[in-house]
Amino acid sequence: MYRSNTCGELRIENVGQTVTLAGWVQRTRKMGGMTFVDLRDRYGITQLVFNEETNAELCANANKLGREYVLQVTGVVNERYSKNDKMPTGDIEIIVSEMKVLNASDTPPFTIEENTDGGDELRMKYRYLDLRRSNVRENIELRHKFCLAVRHFLDAKGFIEVETPVLVGSTPEGARDFIVPSRMNPGQFYALPQSPQTLKQLLMVAGMDRYFQIVKCFRDEDLRADRQPEFTQIDCEMSFVQQDDIISLFEEMTKHLFKEVRGYDLGEQPFLRLPWAEAMRRFGSDKPDMRFGMEFVELMDVMKGTGSFPVFNDAAYIGGICATGCASYTRKQLDELTNFVKSQQIGAKGLVYARVGEDGSVKSSVDKFYEPEVLNNLKAAMNAQPGDLILILSGEDAMKTRRQLCELRLLMGERLGLRDKNKFSLLWVVDFPMFEWSEEEGRLMAMHHPFTSPKPSDIAKLDTDPANVLADAYDMVCNGVEVGGGSIRIHDAELQAKIFDVLGFTPEKAQEQFGFLMNAFKYGAPPHGGLAYGLDRWVSLFAGLDSIRDCIAFPKNNSGRDVMLDAPSCVDQAQLDELQLILQEKKVN
Repeated sequence: MYRSNTCGELRIENVGQTVTLAGWVQRTRKMGGMTFVDLRDRYGITQLVFNEETNAELCANANKLGREYVLQVTGVVNERYSKNDKMPTGDIEIIVSEMKVLNASDTPPFTIEENTDGGDELRMKYRYLDLRRSNVRENIELRHKFCLAVRHFLDAKGFIEVETPVLVGSTPEGARDFIVPSRMNPGQFYALPQSPQTLKQLLMVAGMDRYFQIVKCFRDEDLRADRQPEFTQIDCEMSFVQQDDIISLFEEMTKHLFKEVRGYDLGEQPFLRLPWAEAMRRFGSDKPDMRFGMEFVELMDVMKGTGSFPVFNDAAYIGGICATGCASYTRKQLDELTNFVKSQQIGAKGLVYARVGEDGSVKSSVDKFYEPEVLNNLKAAMNAQPGDLILILSGEDAMKTRRQLCELRLLMGERLGLRDKNKFSLLWVVDFPMFEWSEEEGRLMAMHHPFTSPKPSDIAKLDTDPANVLADAYDMVCNGVEVGGGSIRIHDAELQAKIFDVLGFTPEKAQEQFGFLMNAFKYGAPPHGGLAYGLDRWVSLFAGLDSIRDCIAFPKNNSGRDVMLDAPSCVDQAQLDELQLILQEKKVN
């Protein structure tokens, strides 16, 4: 065997044992006639000791070792004279009697340490080295434990894991597809699935009753911290259920995962359920961060038409937040907030502020436009206390201005230390609109996807008022991150055809794109619904990460590139010819 023990296994009770270890050289230190080597593997680090007086040749060879050399050593476990209480193996060391270099290493491009000197791009290029760092490896181990806990829970609840195809047909709606040319079917293309949505519905038609899959999904969309072109979903579907059944089961699963994997008790109380319209009104977001308050206060009655400030008098929406204890903000800090608002380029073009002094008086950036009585009414409306800072945005589009106020709220929450990564607040956002208007398409689009069922009480509105139809849909939100979402699905072919009609599909187009699903519904489809969790997002929240990239073994960068594999890349002309593809230069206007 290469080893009898791992580098994180030995303790004081192993003193006197002869052991064999294998691993990588973390660092070496020479002190007089002694050489110390820290040997690392996935399980930890153990100190090796080479003594010049005992074995000069062996010690000389140890002095030639470089970082990341792969070693096999044999020696006796010894109690350390100078113990290291920061290491699990810090009470012992190995007095080495034999050493074999299994592989030499070039000097790595960055230090393999928790606090490395390597930048993001360099570490992604050498990701296989980055994964040797203990903090990165721990994220991958956490992901593994999370997946195991999910599988055990769902298995105990009667779910069956079923794999669905990766090469599927391209469908409209949602994000852009990644498409794959078919050599055997010239001129035709597969698509990589954005989710197994229609396939899991077919599994319900097939009588599987309860399905899950930890599955790769692919979306060709702009990237950000919580988005990659390929990501992993915990995809679930259930038959003969209503919304409450699904919410109840997945609340239970979420509490189980927090306790089992994160060691965090979410308590016995059910999660808050917040209607979409209320979430947008109070927080300007359908994924509000509920770890802190700072709710929006609408100020139209207080500030519009009560003074001579033209920006407020022409506004369609005026709203504010109250930042506790921030009245002492300097002019520079306020300018930073103003520049932040302007940089969003969403709705509001500037920021108005008001300070509440220790004596209760109000001083604002628009004092000259308003009588003191109006500013006192502002203080009352905001329930502001001495020392508070009121921040106000206004705009011609209420929805856009609320979104901008949401970004300002999150920034202030961060500055005030209210977004603690070790604190978790979860809720369900429910009662989403069924459709949203697309300026680009000039038509109604499905807010979630076209297989979401409308609320039964709103089905009649599909003919008369489709824009105000509510969906039987729900999202789970944790700390301002949408970690999962789902809906009750349509299981009736006639209702599905009606939804396609509202979305602008002709019967022929609907049959071409989704005929397989509509035909399946003719053979006794059960009522069904489901939910998909974002695995990457969950793990990043559990690990306290700022980006899902850090919990994915081999992620893409912000341009969607794999800099380690240098992908995407060009292919040979012969391969293009075989696929009957012709590349054209993009015309630039």
